[in-house]
Amino acid sequence: MTRAELRQLLDDVARVRVAVLGDFCLDAYWFVDPSRSEISLETGLETRPVREQRYSLGGAGNVVMNLLDLGVARVDVFGVIGPDPFGQELLRLLTRPRVNPAGLLIQPDNWSTHVYVKPHVGDTEQERLDFGNFNVLADEIATPLLARLEACLPEVDVVILNEQVVTGLHAQPFFQQALQALIARHPQCLFVLDSRHYSDRYNGTRRKINDHEAARLCGIQCAADELVLYDEARHAAETLYARWGLPVFVTRGRRGCLVADARGVHEIPGLQILGRTDPVGAGDSMLAGLAAALGAGRDNVTAATLGNFVAGVTVQKLFQTGTATPDEIMAIGAAPDYVYRPELAEDPRRARYLEGAEIEIVTALPTGARFTCAIFDHDGTISTLRQGWEQIMEPMMIRAILGPRFQQADEALYQKVVQRVRDYISRTTGVQTIRQMKGLVDMIREFGCVPPEQVLDPAGYKQVYNQDLMKLVRERLGKLERGELSVEDFTLKNAVRLLHELHRRGLRLYLASGTDVEDVVREATALGYAALFADRIYGSIGAEEKDAKKLVLERILAEIGPAAGRCLVTFGDGPVEIRETHKRGGYTVGIASDEVRRFGLNPAKRARLIQAGADLIVPDYSQLDWLLVALNLST
Repeated sequence: MTRAELRQLLDDVARVRVAVLGDFCLDAYWFVDPSRSEISLETGLETRPVREQRYSLGGAGNVVMNLLDLGVARVDVFGVIGPDPFGQELLRLLTRPRVNPAGLLIQPDNWSTHVYVKPHVGDTEQERLDFGNFNVLADEIATPLLARLEACLPEVDVVILNEQVVTGLHAQPFFQQALQALIARHPQCLFVLDSRHYSDRYNGTRRKINDHEAARLCGIQCAADELVLYDEARHAAETLYARWGLPVFVTRGRRGCLVADARGVHEIPGLQILGRTDPVGAGDSMLAGLAAALGAGRDNVTAATLGNFVAGVTVQKLFQTGTATPDEIMAIGAAPDYVYRPELAEDPRRARYLEGAEIEIVTALPTGARFTCAIFDHDGTISTLRQGWEQIMEPMMIRAILGPRFQQADEALYQKVVQRVRDYISRTTGVQTIRQMKGLVDMIREFGCVPPEQVLDPAGYKQVYNQDLMKLVRERLGKLERGELSVEDFTLKNAVRLLHELHRRGLRLYLASGTDVEDVVREATALGYAALFADRIYGSIGAEEKDAKKLVLERILAEIGPAAGRCLVTFGDGPVEIRETHKRGGYTVGIASDEVRRFGLNPAKRARLIQAGADLIVPDYSQLDWLLVALNLST
């Protein structure tokens, strides 16, 4: 989906009318403050004073909130609440523009509003209190509820059927039978079912279902914490589509989604998200996005893609069941960063190699491919002058986060910061330094050890890091200039020879790095190959929105024209250059290099590069002749 297509889709969604029938729930957060506790005269027990209380919509209510923030024209809600204060609070939260709550009925007996009360003492959640576990839907409520839904069908574009609670609407056989009859009477209507316990009911609906439930319905047993493999999820999607005869959307968490329909099984990859994530409510976001797109007349794959974007936004909103606005969806979906082939990346046993070589073939070279341009990343792809940068960035980030508490921080806090920093560096390897520093600023604010007025901007922290890193680089360049070490000591095996071979064959060589451009030119000159790139050396200019690797790819596309993708090969050891080339249809060689030895495989890099979209994986250029054959450049 192009930026223009996504923008048009969101504009069309703004005209969609949705009905939501389901289990409307309330999440209640009670914050207990023991400082005002006293002993009860009646019981002799200590009281638990609630200092603050917050309420938010859950279940079908969260689906409605997602739809509203997506911008749909109208949402009609259908459900049941109890004659209690919680029901009134739920109704109050739903009373807003573009929501019609007339289908929310009150059952006077044997029904309590579904509420999940989460008491907190400090930052620790206590035992949850649940309301509604003994509900029994009365037939005399079910009948008018479904009658109101049926009456509004001519006015809506899509109906979402939500089932989330064992003792909710769908628990009674009478309701199930009556709803199934309603669906059968309206085959022209678009129904989308999201059910935790009854996915095998309600023929005539498109179903959104998670991979564990899909596997279970196909006789594949997986524990809740066990991974459902891609092949298992695909088999389940195919089987369930054949069984039900309508499209099936099988969600796979961070691994994306599979869509099975009349055209086969389609994969929507997961999104690469660098920061922390919170999956609570992501399923509701996915459902809202795909249903809204279906209501706007889009095909199943496009609908799942929009749902994926919506969920990708909301999982980044911590400690809340977030929603996504059109602007937020455009930010993540206009040029999405996907995660490809996670199973292959995580399991080297699946690797296929060029016969007789250590070159892993992920995607075969297209027939007749002829490359005229080659883009190289610098650090870790050609040069190892900056090898060990992680060992400089890690302590720098730890000190920046802890600030004045660096020496006094207790062991628990210190280790928590260390683990966060190591995880962050691992996930952001290969991106611009300025972007890494932006993430550092977010972590500094999150931990709160540094007074707000003392927090630097990303450029300030980049300067601190660069000062430490450049000491190391200058020492190594000095040894090179004095003849104590040679070019081979600071480049990957056969890297310089490869550059000369490609240059001799007439390829235009580009060097694109996340390092500051002046430093890239200086280091490439010192290592003796800057002239091979002529004036085509690009680096960071200190602005996150002007990523050198993206800019050089855009320039090459402009120079070569529409056929650029078929003429371009990119070599890189980081995900950015691999992913950006993959988006543009170029061929990618992932350099899974061990920068300490300057040859041999780094398994962690291999995994990152495959997930970024690498077509070939090589540990170094020691098998140069084989590599040239694999790229159709042997002559």
